[in-house]
Amino acid sequence: MHTSEVLTAKEPGTGQHPYRLQLILLMISSSMIFAAYTSAYIVRRDEGNWLEFALPVALAINSAIILVSSGTMQWAYMAARRNSIKQVRIALILTFILGLAFLVGQWNVWGDLVASRIFFGGTDANPSGSFVYVLMGVHAFHLVTGLIFLWVVLRKSLRYEVHSKQMLSIGNATIYWHFLGGLWLYLYLFLLLNH
Repeated sequence: MHTSEVLTAKEPGTGQHPYRLQLILLMISSSMIFAAYTSAYIVRRDEGNWLEFALPVALAINSAIILVSSGTMQWAYMAARRNSIKQVRIALILTFILGLAFLVGQWNVWGDLVASRIFFGGTDANPSGSFVYVLMGVHAFHLVTGLIFLWVVLRKSLRYEVHSKQMLSIGNATIYWHFLGGLWLYLYLFLLLNH
């Protein structure tokens, strides 16, 4: 099978490229994981012994960072459709930097939580704090996978393999990045409304 045939292959019965189908299944399974975590949060909160504490303000800043990164990722995608390879690279680099800034911000939030005596585990821990750490940590893991995906697409763009006739990789990366941004906004709003 030639390279062009692999890039345009469709999965029988779905009409989707196999890579796109894999991405959709990944996002569905990730959504189910976070639905389970947030459901468990509500059930455990209603059982009692739940410490109420203020969420660090830095979470709002991190939410803004991830929102802006969705904008830069969309810019990269639109630039690829126009064959503006230089803009694709700039936008991907900015998205990558913003993704790293988000992760550093989340790490700093963990430091703020510890400074406020909100711990993940141990004798001084409370389930409310543990849930916040788990939600942030599992999302951070997913974001690291998104950064790896971005890095791969950026390398492809440096080899002129991302343009209007080869949109699969940047299309998948854009969908996944928007998913991660939307997932974080859901988690942040969930914590705000249920905390």
